[in-house]
Amino acid sequence: MAGFVLIHGSWHGGWCFDPVAALLRARGHTVVAPTLPAMGGSAEEMAAITLGEWGEFAAQHCRDLRAQLGGAPVVLAGHSRGGLVVSTAAERDPSAMDALVYICAMMLPSGSSRAEFKTLEEPNPAFDAIISKVQGGVATVVDPARAGPVFAQLSPPELVAAVLPRLVAEPHGPRSEPLALTAERWGSLPRMYVECTEDRTIPIASQRRMQAMSAGARVVTLDADHSPYLSRPVELADALEAAIPA
Repeated sequence: MAGFVLIHGSWHGGWCFDPVAALLRARGHTVVAPTLPAMGGSAEEMAAITLGEWGEFAAQHCRDLRAQLGGAPVVLAGHSRGGLVVSTAAERDPSAMDALVYICAMMLPSGSSRAEFKTLEEPNPAFDAIISKVQGGVATVVDPARAGPVFAQLSPPELVAAVLPRLVAEPHGPRSEPLALTAERWGSLPRMYVECTEDRTIPIASQRRMQAMSAGARVVTLDADHSPYLSRPVELADALEAAIPA
């Protein structure tokens, strides 16, 4: 059995993984799905938070889980923007985890940021239309009335309806911070990329561009939207289990 630390994407919280976490726990694994610091916080909190702090937060959860499990393998996975956090945590302490999983996530090379990668992508007007800046530009929010068709068009409507009201403000600063990754640390860990072919938030072309930019990940393909934990929870749980090192 293994331990999993699951890092959510923008505007979400650790609760978004509940369906997948339940499946993994039923299979005998231990799952931790924390909500990142400053999510939905005050303007001061959201302005102050850094990608490095998020990375250390995730790495500490991995260290704690490793200690709890007494040496069982620990898999660190991130969804969407959570990929930036996964990479940062792995660079800070690669000994804290045994494998990385990027779930339709930002898997970018050293020197790149989410904001910079956005300039390389094809226009995505449907996604851009649901985002607005708040708190003087230190954060963004999503329009829940229009987010369903962008985030989760293949997911069960009742699950989508329950999730959208829980979305919170997202600190804007970490997406502009360039990653600083090395082959000796981040690059020493096995990686899996779970691509979602029907994603309308990070389209499959963008996902595959990132795979080419950071070559070396094992790829699993799901016929899923941007919320595979809702639309394809069993298949996502299978992929996460498959990332456990032998």
